[in-house]
Amino acid sequence: MNIQINDIVGRVSYKCDVLFRVIDIRDIDGRREAILYGEDIRLIADAPFQDLMKINDNERNVRQRSNEVLQEQSDRLLTQDLELQQQKSGYLSSNGYRYSGEYFQIPGRVLHVDGDASYLRKCLDLYQKFGIPVNGVYCNEKEMPQRIGGLLDHYRPDILVVTGHDAYSKSKGPMSDINAYRHSRDFVQTVREARKKVSHLDQLIIFAGACQSHFESLIQAGANFASSPSRVNIHALDPVYIVGKVSFTPFIEHIHVWDVLRNTLTGEKGLGGVETKGVLRTGLPFKPFQEE
Repeated sequence: MNIQINDIVGRVSYKCDVLFRVIDIRDIDGRREAILYGEDIRLIADAPFQDLMKINDNERNVRQRSNEVLQEQSDRLLTQDLELQQQKSGYLSSNGYRYSGEYFQIPGRVLHVDGDASYLRKCLDLYQKFGIPVNGVYCNEKEMPQRIGGLLDHYRPDILVVTGHDAYSKSKGPMSDINAYRHSRDFVQTVREARKKVSHLDQLIIFAGACQSHFESLIQAGANFASSPSRVNIHALDPVYIVGKVSFTPFIEHIHVWDVLRNTLTGEKGLGGVETKGVLRTGLPFKPFQEE
């Protein structure tokens, strides 16, 4: 079969339920095997060539349109939330609209560390769309624990996203065993290192994990939000929808977990967390200095 790097494929044994991009090809004991990254979900997998099927452009376009419809729905929900929050902040900051001048807002700053450069670019575009201040860093999952301390010192974010690719492998052990996961241990160690820098859950908000990640270990390590409670796949953009809500919620308000999850494409099976404070601060007056 003529399969090459960057081809879009599906796994026949899984009825081609997920579209993958071929990122590497290896010969193992005389058998050709492809390393696969999910096109829209944060899943890494490997499969023999005989289990792969190339996806034609028509099928790919149909799948892409279906994904875009889901994304548009999440975009609308988050946009509505942010508009409502802005109106509420304006009311509170103006003392019930008794102050008629302009005010300004300082949303939470995000550091997004991603093990996939392509997903990182997609996420950065979405952050920009919603006006969320962000710095993005591409970093291999296994290198994240060593690099996160320096990155936090450099960027000093309010919100940290630690994500990339992950997968559970039944052949490596039960779901309770973190060693049966591709990168869950790396994410857990990264969260622990981050908590050595900022221990309080409301002073640094952390989202961690990817597809099928070991949710319980990530929460125990100190993440506010994580994947994946039911070990299901999560969408590449789900971290943005979570931190967008956090970034624009005032620091005097608590964020209920469901209020965050309802904006995501995956929902509570793939994402969860603990009650957390927002990080938005509102001030006044807003009077840009102008030279006479």
